[in-house]
Amino acid sequence: LTADPAAAGPLAGVLAGHHGSIYTLVRGPQGETLYRVPGPALDAMAARLPVRDTLDAAHLQTWTEDGQTYRGAAVRLPPEGLVVVVAMSMAFHEQFLAAFHHTLGLAATFTALLAIVATWFAVWRGHAPLRAMSARIAGVGSSALHLRLQPEAVPIELEGLAQAFNTMLERIEQDFRKLSNFSADIAHELRTPITNLVTQTQVLLSQPRPLEAYREALYTNLDDYERMRKMVSDMLYLAQADHRLIVPERTPVDLLAEVRALFEFFEALAEERQVTLQVADAGPHGEAATAAQSGAQPGAPSTLPAVWADRLMLRRALSNLLSNAIRYTPAGEAVRVQVVCEGGQAVLRVSNPGPGIAPEHLPHLFERFYRVDPSRQRQGDGAGLGLAIVKAIAEAHGGQVQARVADGLTTFEVRLPLQAVASPRPS
Repeated sequence: LTADPAAAGPLAGVLAGHHGSIYTLVRGPQGETLYRVPGPALDAMAARLPVRDTLDAAHLQTWTEDGQTYRGAAVRLPPEGLVVVVAMSMAFHEQFLAAFHHTLGLAATFTALLAIVATWFAVWRGHAPLRAMSARIAGVGSSALHLRLQPEAVPIELEGLAQAFNTMLERIEQDFRKLSNFSADIAHELRTPITNLVTQTQVLLSQPRPLEAYREALYTNLDDYERMRKMVSDMLYLAQADHRLIVPERTPVDLLAEVRALFEFFEALAEERQVTLQVADAGPHGEAATAAQSGAQPGAPSTLPAVWADRLMLRRALSNLLSNAIRYTPAGEAVRVQVVCEGGQAVLRVSNPGPGIAPEHLPHLFERFYRVDPSRQRQGDGAGLGLAIVKAIAEAHGGQVQARVADGLTTFEVRLPLQAVASPRPS
């Protein structure tokens, strides 16, 4: 190599064509410059760069000159002892990395935005069943309680929720219907006595009348007042039962003795309607019973264990059952009461012949103001709350009530635990 550019032509051809500029400085053994490529001040760098016998990536040095970044190294070439300083500009790589970072940033931003949009769309589509359910639920009101969700139209994960909502809505619809019917029944039951009182008073005041006429009208009005008082009292009693405010004061009660005592009380009413009262006793395990007429001794001992119950509440329930049975028993027939012990429970059955009750009505007989006959006509002066009170008293004692019709007999059955059961306290 010489300093003559013509002699260095082959070396320049080898170095040509690379990305970025490669700058070379070749020095002889005495430090003289044999070849130089115009560019950065490699002479100054050659004085600072350590001269290596081999070239590898660990020996490369990086420096900045006139705002440009270079990377290079100095290598000694034996046996002539030449020193070659090679440097390459990093501008192309820096521009490439800057452009790559810019492109990568744009791609990452676009990908993030696309992922956000895709996620939002997936969530929006995934929540479509919930929005449909919400819209359906929003349409439910007092005039549209019949609306139901379609469990088969929602994802399987929401099927249980839809079914639970339908069950809840069905209970609400039933309770709302009962409340509406209850309000209508109250208005109907109170309208008749109030109309009678108003009419009777208007007739009395239409012209002067003797004192005896006023006295007779007051006695007549007293019957309507008593009917309304009893109805209001029964309604308050049932309201207390609904809020679990009825707490029985339990004492040992002989059910059979209570039945016989009530027979004496209802004897006059039974004779007036030409109805016979009969009681059947059974042993502790329900063995053969013996029939007794209404004239049996009320104090006769019973072979049944005593029931722990509130005596007054139990008498009220028995009275309602007996009065109901007497009212619907044809003349010349008998009301039969049976008390047995079954499975740790005292079972009281009140049976009477009479007009049969369709099976679909039996589960509703203990509802307030329920009428088998939709014409709203009642026999006697009952307000339709007696059987509801029987159910409330039985449940307050931890028992149950049911009604059934078989062989021409309508039987109301009350089951009470023989042992005392804790009554629920108001919450």
